[in-house]
Amino acid sequence: MAGARVWVRDSEEVWVGAEVVQDYKGNEVKVLLEGDRGEKTIVVKSDTELPPLRNPDILVGRDDLTSLSNLHEPAVLYNLKYRFLQEGNIYTYCGIVLVAINPYKELDIYGNEFIQFYSGCNRNRIDPHVYAIAEEAYSSMCKFEHNQSIIVTGESGAGKTVSAKYAMRYFATVGAGPGESDTQMEKKVLASNPIMEAIGNAKTIRNDNSSRFGKYIEIGFSKKNLIIGANMRTYLLEKSRVVFQAAQERNYHIFYQLCAAASEYKEFMLSNPDDFYYTSQGESPFVGGVDDADEFDETRKALQLIGVTESQQLMVFRILAAILHFGNVDFLEADNQESCKVSPDDISLSVVASLLGIDGEQMQRWLCNRKIVTVNETMIKPLTESQSIQARDALAKHIYAQTFDWIVGKINVALHTEATPHNFIGVLDIYGFEMFETNSFEQFCINYANEKLQQQFTQHVFKLEQDQYVEEGIVWSFIDFYDNQPCIALIEEKLGILDLLDEECKMPNGNDANWCQKLYAKHLEKSKHFAKPRMSRSAFVIHHFADDVQYETGGFLEKNRDMVIEDHLNILRASQFEFVAALFREDETPARTGKQSKNYNKPRTGRGSVRSMTGPPLQGAKKQHTQTVGSQFRSSLTRLMQTLNATIPHYIRCIKPNDEKAPFVFEPKRAVEQLRACGVLETIRISSAGYPSRWSYPEFFVRYRALLKPADIDKKNIRCSCENVLQNYIS
Repeated sequence: MAGARVWVRDSEEVWVGAEVVQDYKGNEVKVLLEGDRGEKTIVVKSDTELPPLRNPDILVGRDDLTSLSNLHEPAVLYNLKYRFLQEGNIYTYCGIVLVAINPYKELDIYGNEFIQFYSGCNRNRIDPHVYAIAEEAYSSMCKFEHNQSIIVTGESGAGKTVSAKYAMRYFATVGAGPGESDTQMEKKVLASNPIMEAIGNAKTIRNDNSSRFGKYIEIGFSKKNLIIGANMRTYLLEKSRVVFQAAQERNYHIFYQLCAAASEYKEFMLSNPDDFYYTSQGESPFVGGVDDADEFDETRKALQLIGVTESQQLMVFRILAAILHFGNVDFLEADNQESCKVSPDDISLSVVASLLGIDGEQMQRWLCNRKIVTVNETMIKPLTESQSIQARDALAKHIYAQTFDWIVGKINVALHTEATPHNFIGVLDIYGFEMFETNSFEQFCINYANEKLQQQFTQHVFKLEQDQYVEEGIVWSFIDFYDNQPCIALIEEKLGILDLLDEECKMPNGNDANWCQKLYAKHLEKSKHFAKPRMSRSAFVIHHFADDVQYETGGFLEKNRDMVIEDHLNILRASQFEFVAALFREDETPARTGKQSKNYNKPRTGRGSVRSMTGPPLQGAKKQHTQTVGSQFRSSLTRLMQTLNATIPHYIRCIKPNDEKAPFVFEPKRAVEQLRACGVLETIRISSAGYPSRWSYPEFFVRYRALLKPADIDKKNIRCSCENVLQNYIS
């Protein structure tokens, strides 16, 4: 109809406003675009392809997207953009979901006065905020005595870590006892943040403080709803970052913090990060506005607060410094190119041996050779230069991962309580859907996790939607929604992608190419979610709920096996430092719990069998990594989903508004990609499939009372008046 205000697709803005200039005739609609863009004729094949209607101006800027009268993608995008740019609001509700847009600017909206303001408030009466979601979870736990979860997702740079951090701050404050806003447990819960950011976060192309692991923190509460303890579980640490960074990226923050404090630890022989291969590849050693020396002080204070003594910290820093020097070990290629060697005068290896308390000659030998044990004999096989570098990097990654686990264990010991929590609130901060030019094993696991989380999210939203119809006595029909179970089955079920990957890893001559061909043979004809790229025979495509992603199979087997040469581990187990030796024993608790014996840092003597602190001597070396990374991740993800499904979930979807990290700049293309990927638009679709207009009776009556005759207005029964409005409108 002429005069109707509509949305029209645009190559730059995604959607632009327009006005219909002539009635819809045949298969054409003529519109006048806003902003001096001229006229445009749109060809439509059916009524369902007509341009979406715009909302009346009175609804622009609504703090809940589901309250819009016209509920669709352009309305959602415009409302978020308007609130973000015109009003400076970074938070907006989408039903049960809080959409949080990263402002790339410090905002004064998180102080204790804001915590006090949101405490005890119903979220429908206050502005959207991460504290409102946290309060909703806390009050729900108090009222129903049921465990809660806050699930924070979004792509790198969207602000997940910040949202999770402020949610934890809220619980730490409201969960303190009367007059105890500064309790030790609160301090310890908050101290875990700078520690985990130091050892698990890094500068990436998309984010200066990107979490390169997932974490789920359960905060335990007593029957009086006071914090009594917490526990942290971590998922899929990006170990490859320890030995490799892309251009303009950094390794984990802790390495740069340690280099910034080099003058305090002269025995570590540290210097500028550019002097170390493991911290110089990205050629971006600094983060704008961040002083690594100051950050290191905060890390040390936090470690001290959770009970890591100065001597334990010194051992951790020794190990981290050794990793940096390890990356500088130089391999010399032999004449026949089938073997290599490390110079006896290699300074870097000498420093590594000193810092780790290990036999440098043994490490020098086994970096360039490998022991192969058969039924009848033991053979020594020389390694090529590339194989030796690969073995060195694998060991460096393993050392870092064990140290990471030890620190997580110490955090859990500090947050542990002997009392059994009456209830808990879990905060999940996990990587969002990822898609780059080259996608490998890490992106595959991350997107698999997002498939599982999306399934849980959609099912929960769908259930709540239909529960609302039942509660209000509304007649409704079945709402169809996208079910991504076939995609999940493709990945995790019998003879799925992970199953075939593990099978290929067990083969003596298993390799990425063979595995890829098996995938083609098994799934190309049978799964609509699996495809082969037109121009490649070493890649595959998965049709994820968010988008199609092409994965390059090169390196999948190596990363899934996560193998470390046993002779390297034996050398570390025989370290003169008990702390180092304990990290690599299979039956020791320190790497998992953070506990240590009293003589953890005293030199040890002898090179024989390694004695456990809690058990008999370990006779020889046992095989580690009996489970592949993929199977471990599948198991931990299954446990996580079981936990989440047993709680009342609350959702925060973080959006990155631009790729330049510019404050309050909104790029519609980037925003709509993420809204699709994180499930916000699916929420909108489910909502609009039922009743897209969600007004209260008073709102509806005020808007349409003009359709009533005075005699039809029932002031005592507003619902009756609304029904009269509808009846008049229909007639």
